[in-house]
Amino acid sequence: MDRRIKTAAAACLLLAAGLVTGCTAGSSSASDSAAPDRSASPTRAARGGAGGAAAGEAAVRAAYRKWGLEPLAAPPAPPSTKPAGRRAADGGVPVISEIPTEQKIVFLTFDDGAEKDPRFVTMMRELKIPFTMFLTDAAIRADYGYFKPLQELGAGVQNHTLTHPNMRTLSAAAQKQEICGQQQKLKEHYSNVPRLFRPPYGNYNEDTRAAAASCGIESIVLWRESMQIKNMQYQRGDRKLHPGDVILAHFRGPSELKGTTMTEMTANLLRHIQEQGYTVARLEDYL
Repeated sequence: MDRRIKTAAAACLLLAAGLVTGCTAGSSSASDSAAPDRSASPTRAARGGAGGAAAGEAAVRAAYRKWGLEPLAAPPAPPSTKPAGRRAADGGVPVISEIPTEQKIVFLTFDDGAEKDPRFVTMMRELKIPFTMFLTDAAIRADYGYFKPLQELGAGVQNHTLTHPNMRTLSAAAQKQEICGQQQKLKEHYSNVPRLFRPPYGNYNEDTRAAAASCGIESIVLWRESMQIKNMQYQRGDRKLHPGDVILAHFRGPSELKGTTMTEMTANLLRHIQEQGYTVARLEDYL
């Protein structure tokens, strides 16, 4: 009996030595030896960090269900080098309607700022949809504070003029005042100096480009699709989204949307995107 016990003990010591060697061989630090086991079972992976990620995904799915939507895919990681926004061939401010990419992503932009629906803030907070705001001072000055929680969620604050004029009808000096004046207003209220400018109605001329450059604007941003109430208007004949398209929507409420709320209009927009197999990325990460 003593001999069997001694033999078993010796085997255990050898096994232990082998296990220690297996854990440390080729490791350069203690942190390397603590790397997660990628062969772990799904049940095991659901614990710890993976469990937190699963809980987060479940919360997002629940948020989408609350708004009557199917979840959008997570956007890809932003590119290390932005694919758009370089100077135009003539050296002036470029005019952009889409971002060059092969990924099935689109970019959401909301203009003006007349409607200030608190449920829209809740919707964007819960769905975590990236978007960009092109704000007009005449539309937002009654409540600058409404847009700050949206900015805190990551929404970009960009320039859409002081008073929303047709820029082509203005002199060069007046155009500069509209753009530079709004640059100052947005810096004052949101601690942000916009890099992007959208001319009202999409109307611009060479004086607009020159004025934008003099005010520190890097790109003029137009759009490929515009959201109405239930449907989108497409510029292309195939009436489909394309990778990198910029989509235009507005801060509008029931009085302008025939009784539809801004959140209902936004839900309709997200359905169009999801049904075509796209997801939404942040414009400022690409431009």
